[in-house]
Amino acid sequence: MNIIICGAGTVGSHAADVLAAAGHNITVIDLDAQRLASVEETMDVRILEGNAIHGEVLLAAGAPKADLLVAATESDEINLLSAAVGKGVGAKQTIARVRHSAYFDEKGVDYDAVLGIDHFICPEFSTALAIASTLRNPGALAIENFARGQVQMQELIVTDTAPAAGKALSELPALGMPAGTRLAAITRNGVARIPEARTVVQANDTIVLVGNADVFGKARELFRKATKAKRTVAIMGGSSMAVWLCRALKDRNFSIRLFDIDQGRAEELAEKLPWVTVIRDDPTDPVVFADERLSEVDVFVALRTEDDEHNILACAWAKSLGVRRAVCTVTRPNYLHLMKQVGINHPFSPRSVAVREIENHLADKRLHQLATLAEGSVDVYQVTIPARSGVVGKPLREVKLTPDWMIAAIQTEREVKVPRADDAIEAGATVLVIGRSGEEAKLNKVLGTN
Repeated sequence: MNIIICGAGTVGSHAADVLAAAGHNITVIDLDAQRLASVEETMDVRILEGNAIHGEVLLAAGAPKADLLVAATESDEINLLSAAVGKGVGAKQTIARVRHSAYFDEKGVDYDAVLGIDHFICPEFSTALAIASTLRNPGALAIENFARGQVQMQELIVTDTAPAAGKALSELPALGMPAGTRLAAITRNGVARIPEARTVVQANDTIVLVGNADVFGKARELFRKATKAKRTVAIMGGSSMAVWLCRALKDRNFSIRLFDIDQGRAEELAEKLPWVTVIRDDPTDPVVFADERLSEVDVFVALRTEDDEHNILACAWAKSLGVRRAVCTVTRPNYLHLMKQVGINHPFSPRSVAVREIENHLADKRLHQLATLAEGSVDVYQVTIPARSGVVGKPLREVKLTPDWMIAAIQTEREVKVPRADDAIEAGATVLVIGRSGEEAKLNKVLGTN
């Protein structure tokens, strides 16, 4: 494929490296000659010095014949304009990297639709939700890129005292199982299956629970009672990723302290995040660390943007002083293999997240595997429903996927939700399907995605 990447920064250069290694023809555009020289020295790509928002530069890069244009500079506005102009001059597909929630959350204006951009990626947002999933529950499964956080999915073990233990699925609504949640799979004695209305939940079952984010916590308590004690989190760095992480942990039984050394930013964060204790100080200052008793927090999270070494050292130092778990973000993925050796429990690379999203977009498959559960016996797929599919317009109760598969969530241009039995699938909708491994051919046939 012919791919143009606008921006030779951390995301753009890493994307160029990965995609060139996969055999694609890559052209990298940047205004910085030094960056371009570094890219040319280390990668088999074409470089072009210029401003990626200028039509003549995009034409010179070959945008009219490009299969994909990725706008990944440090500026959201430049990325939006580059992707829009690239699409306008003929690029088949365009992706814009954005950081600001005003563009990504689609509140008020659907920017990708207005500008004709095919796909937005926000590595900071995706990474924040992945961190939140890890903190909420080690069994949390990352499907945020499908649902932008609006749908949650977790794999957990049913406790002996759980209200749902010993009850059939048909009885769960009477116990308070909210609409917009589904029990998608049950593993018992090493055997996984897709449950039916008469299936009885038993203590020590491993279940996959899917639900709309606003009611997921209530549904989870039917299977595993939450502890009353709040878990404590200390976050270093008031980046946009930190804001999204705080929002993802809101009302999730967490007590959060957010540290930033900049007075103006700390005041802004305090106003924006009233449920968070914002402290204008450096948590790696020994006096601050002692005064705030940070050695007693459950998790220390280092989110300083573009400061890998400080993040790594801060986490290692916090762990050495008694912090139970440490989470660290790094822009350079080559640091990831060092994390475990210095005691960091959960390393994340937003740059790697961005490239993974680009690769998934490039796959251009109607049926795309997201995850494997239950020791390889259950798969999770993201499926785009074509207009010719026989399931279009049918209520879910009439779509014969069981006993092997279940539609766990539906995404349209308007919304993402866990569906009810009477909900129908629209042409072009993207669905989250969970079911037995090794049955992909059957799934393709039923959904018409061959």
